[in-house]
Amino acid sequence: MILESKSVYIHIPFCKTICSYCDFCKVFYQKKWVDEYLKSLKYEIEDMYNKEEIETFYIGGGTPSSLSICDLKKLFEIMKIFKTSHLKEFTFECNLDDITKELLILLKANRVDRLSIGIQSFQQSKLKQMGRNHTYKEAKEKIELCRECGFFNINIDFIYGFASETKKSVKKDLKKILSLKPDHISTYSLILEEGTILYLKNIQRMSEDLDSEIYKEIRKLLKKKRYIHYEISNFSLKGKESIHNKRYWENKEYYGFGVSASGYVSKMRYTNTKSLTKYLKNEYSGEKELLTKQDIMDNHLMLGFRLVKGFNIHEFENVYQVKLEEIYPIKPLLKNGELKIKKGNIFINSDKLYIMNEILIKMI
Repeated sequence: MILESKSVYIHIPFCKTICSYCDFCKVFYQKKWVDEYLKSLKYEIEDMYNKEEIETFYIGGGTPSSLSICDLKKLFEIMKIFKTSHLKEFTFECNLDDITKELLILLKANRVDRLSIGIQSFQQSKLKQMGRNHTYKEAKEKIELCRECGFFNINIDFIYGFASETKKSVKKDLKKILSLKPDHISTYSLILEEGTILYLKNIQRMSEDLDSEIYKEIRKLLKKKRYIHYEISNFSLKGKESIHNKRYWENKEYYGFGVSASGYVSKMRYTNTKSLTKYLKNEYSGEKELLTKQDIMDNHLMLGFRLVKGFNIHEFENVYQVKLEEIYPIKPLLKNGELKIKKGNIFINSDKLYIMNEILIKMI
């Protein structure tokens, strides 16, 4: 029996500082916890991994780069259990503060070929609100160091949406990001998640109308700079799309290892425990949901419409042995221009991407 190849996400919950907007599972770095965490991570991987070939890795957090060189060597040693003869991409999330030549050499030696750096902004007032502290000069030097060490696929995260921002200030901020010449840019409109520092401080975000206008301006500017808008929040230079994240949006199966990590294996969607205490006792299991055929089709549609090119109708109908138009009310949405079909793919009209959720509600 040939096992279908998979992707792997590994969650590292440790951080040196806590960002005010972050609602991911995270704790302050403590060496004793890291050692125990890596032991539990190894236990989970050995228990759950079914020996498939792995096409992509993504190490996220938290802040993976908060781990020491010694910690990371242990992590990479654990990861040798995976079969990787067909590895296509290996992403590692970094904070600017943590980037050193020693770190980059270690990552390169362990086949990491894509870095994702959470710069978010260069507006000092905004950075202060987000609990971050870096300068453009520092970012430029660190990106140059990454290039010198052989990293030619670098993503930069960019956040906008504070009430204090204007169309002009966001554009100026993004132009500074662009001057670093990243290969990929992930743009996120601020979400004030319950329990985050920003939420507790009652920080306000910009109006929906301004947010929509800025989203259009971002798309326009990045297109002018030859970035391909391939997913609702993601832009890349040609050939630099995130292979790992595209697997999510194409509804393909993947493992999620680590505290709070989510995965999708054998028609089961799961999220590990969010309790570090439980995880360190090897009690990693959390929520699980065995998906029905309808659930899987709904996910295929919802995730597929995040991609600007949408998904292939023939492939959908071939996999699920149904007619798309018999399951979902696509005809009225095609008629009113919210959906389009081109070269066999069905997708959301680019002018309507901002209201994607409203369109999905009409379909599901």
